[in-house]
Amino acid sequence: MNLQIPKEKLELWADYLLNYSLDGVKPDDIIMVKGENICWPLISVLQDKIFAAGGIADINIVAPDNDRGKVWGASIARHGTAAQISRVPLWMVERYETMTKYIEILGVDNPENFSGMDPSLHQSVMKADEPIKNIRLAKPWVLTLYPTSGFAEIEGMSPEQYADVIVSASTVDPVYLEEVEEDIYSLMQNSSTVTIETRKPGSDEILTLVVNIEGCDAVKCTGKRNFPDGEVFTSPVTNSTEGEIYVDLPVFQGGTTIQGIYLRFENGKIIEYSAETGYEALAKIIETDEGSHRLGEVALGMNNGITKVLKHPLFVEKVGATLHIAIGASYPECFHSMAIQKSELISRGIQNISAQHVDIVADFRKGGAGYDVYLDDVKLKIENGIWVVP
Repeated sequence: MNLQIPKEKLELWADYLLNYSLDGVKPDDIIMVKGENICWPLISVLQDKIFAAGGIADINIVAPDNDRGKVWGASIARHGTAAQISRVPLWMVERYETMTKYIEILGVDNPENFSGMDPSLHQSVMKADEPIKNIRLAKPWVLTLYPTSGFAEIEGMSPEQYADVIVSASTVDPVYLEEVEEDIYSLMQNSSTVTIETRKPGSDEILTLVVNIEGCDAVKCTGKRNFPDGEVFTSPVTNSTEGEIYVDLPVFQGGTTIQGIYLRFENGKIIEYSAETGYEALAKIIETDEGSHRLGEVALGMNNGITKVLKHPLFVEKVGATLHIAIGASYPECFHSMAIQKSELISRGIQNISAQHVDIVADFRKGGAGYDVYLDDVKLKIENGIWVVP
């Protein structure tokens, strides 16, 4: 069922994506807009605005069984072979190489279409998609979430309630985040470690995870990559993470809800893991490749305007007073200040390479699993629903 969203809301949303997130449309731009057909109301408005501004809109409609429009959908991971998966058509690569900017609209008609895949073949799909993922990440890009009845059902909300949450958050001027995030950004940029303390529900034991971020660049997120936004992140020195963490908020990945995640690291590598819900989905993520056993990101949620915790990672990771880590690939922009070639960053265990990048979120608000967070020896506080420097 297509939800009815007022045209003026779609217009405002599209304007933010094109003019704030992507810095406008230029005559030589070829902007790919990718999403399922159910997202057409927003796709259509974006298309009109791109053409009206003199650019080219490359509309990439995603098959309903293809999670986020990878090179292949679920069918090939149910009925095909690894050899078939490796035969990615050259035109597909050329299409991504030709575009200049990229908008991905996350919204699915039926999330069950992604289930039932052979785990090893699903991992092969992820690996086959990685070269195209790297092409688009090297260009200006932004992700946004379109409300659908399928996602509303996962959240246990009516379609109308769910749409109101998504659209309200996606039509707020993002400029206010730039000031809100400045102090945390400055401290993270000049810190060497992030120490994260969490505990399992019903337990008094404090789990400690220490993440080395020395020399890594911090990034303020105000709507340039995700919309809505609200986080400050960095990619850690990947071979250095030590300790344990418990992550309590639910996240929806590949057709499955994962919640209650425990991870233990030694020398940067996940050597033990569990989940109270969705263990098989978690195992599929972690066992994808060598890099999916390591961290690619640590970040603080800074948007106190998103008060409803949704399972979708685009929203849950932005909630103020949360912290998330990502299993898998690093962000290359976090290592620019090191002035080291990418090959050396990888060989020295600084930058992580993986087909996966999956965010999992711990709640540091009252009642959550989060206990304390330190940047070096500075213990962060929570005020007005966001992280602040004391």
